Amino acid sequence: MNPGKVFLIGAGPGDPGLITVRGLELLSRADAVLYDALAHPALLDACPNAEKRNVGKRYGQDSATQTAINAELVALAREGKRVVRLKGGDPLLFARGAEELQALHEAGIEFEIVPGVSSPLAASAYSGIPLTHRELSSSVTFITGSDREGKDWSPASWQKLATATDTICIFMGMRWIEEIMQAIISGGRSAETQVAVVQWAARPEQRVVCGTLRSIPGIVRAEGITNPAVIIVGEVVALRDQLRWFDNRPLFGKSLLVPRPAEQGRVTAAAIRARGASARLLPAIEIRDPTDPAPLARAIGELRSFEWVLFTSANGVTRFTRALRAAGLDARAFAKAKIGAIGPKTATELESFGLSADVVAEEFVGEGLARAVLAQGVPKRVLLARAQVARDALPELLRRAGAQVDVVPVYETVAADAGEALRADFEAGKIDVALFTSSSTVNAVVDTLGARAVEYLSRITVASIGPITSNTLRERGVHVDVVASTFTVDGLLDALESHFLAKR
Repeated sequence: MNPGKVFLIGAGPGDPGLITVRGLELLSRADAVLYDALAHPALLDACPNAEKRNVGKRYGQDSATQTAINAELVALAREGKRVVRLKGGDPLLFARGAEELQALHEAGIEFEIVPGVSSPLAASAYSGIPLTHRELSSSVTFITGSDREGKDWSPASWQKLATATDTICIFMGMRWIEEIMQAIISGGRSAETQVAVVQWAARPEQRVVCGTLRSIPGIVRAEGITNPAVIIVGEVVALRDQLRWFDNRPLFGKSLLVPRPAEQGRVTAAAIRARGASARLLPAIEIRDPTDPAPLARAIGELRSFEWVLFTSANGVTRFTRALRAAGLDARAFAKAKIGAIGPKTATELESFGLSADVVAEEFVGEGLARAVLAQGVPKRVLLARAQVARDALPELLRRAGAQVDVVPVYETVAADAGEALRADFEAGKIDVALFTSSSTVNAVVDTLGARAVEYLSRITVASIGPITSNTLRERGVHVDVVASTFTVDGLLDALESHFLAKR
């Protein structure tokens, strides 16, 4: 058996988008992943087929010992596996990465180190507090607030550090914050020196509190700030009011319900995180093969006879091209047929199969796609690949113009069984906004919530991707607060930002 290899990868802090390109590439090819508590869970979506083990260590909680983690890494590598050790922040900065590498070295296991964005750098950037500044700070020191196990805490090193550096960055210092701040004061630093504490840096849960060496312990205790947090001591803290950009955005800290199929939900969640909000993924609908596969198989067999092939969703493209591959065909099967897409997302999905849409509707609804097709003349025969249950406006407009339209279901949407979890989130006030991107998600969520659906949804902001979805919401008795003017997820998030900005 060929020996395996261990990749020690820094996951970066908070936002999963901060992992390096190299780290993400290796993660996607891993056979086994041992991950920390501070690595964002969304990163595990990149390795769906890998064995995953949570080996995070948190103070005061039952967790894996370092010796056990070392042994697991060695054992998995000896099985010939590609093993990723995923650590929050940077793996060699106060992260015990070196200890794990020493164990691998002693066992004769090959390894590679992939650095990551460290938590103080993220805390600095995402709080708007630079660690250095030409006029305020020419030096910065990183130090841990957690002493080695079995070693008594001592103020001596903190007193020496107090005036030896301009900016002090303290990792995991919340347990001893009173003692640390007092020791820095005793070392000669002014009690009025500015201090910031950044909890959960680069996440929608990020919290920043500011004070002085004298006042900050009381402030963080009153606010309930705990680890993971970074303490920044120095005059650079004063720049936060000017440089703050992340936690003052319209959607920052809000929890958005995303009732979409799992794969689409992950893409939407990434767009939401990019705006400082958190996504509560709820696969309220599942995408399945059509009840009767015969019409799809027949349409693929007759594909060369169609003048136009129309797609009204990315799901339709995915399911149709999957069936095409299963039949041993590729993009050449479309022959001279023109292709129409209802919107840019659908067109992008077509491109992944090597197809370019001849027309993309300017209005991302069935009527818009019908108008775009008819603008190029009345086609003789059209294939419409869509969901099993959908509006008939598109085929009716084409037929009325004289076209023959074959409507072929390529997938169906069914409600997922998520009622208990969804109702619990509403009862606990964990949802601020519900994003509805189709009529099927509306019906699935309302049906899942049951008799109290309208009541639950009246407590939050309801956002709709467009007029068709809005009409469905109203038909189900739900008030619509925000409607996108551009019928895409990004357009919907833009509309939400404008909505919350107007309310400030």
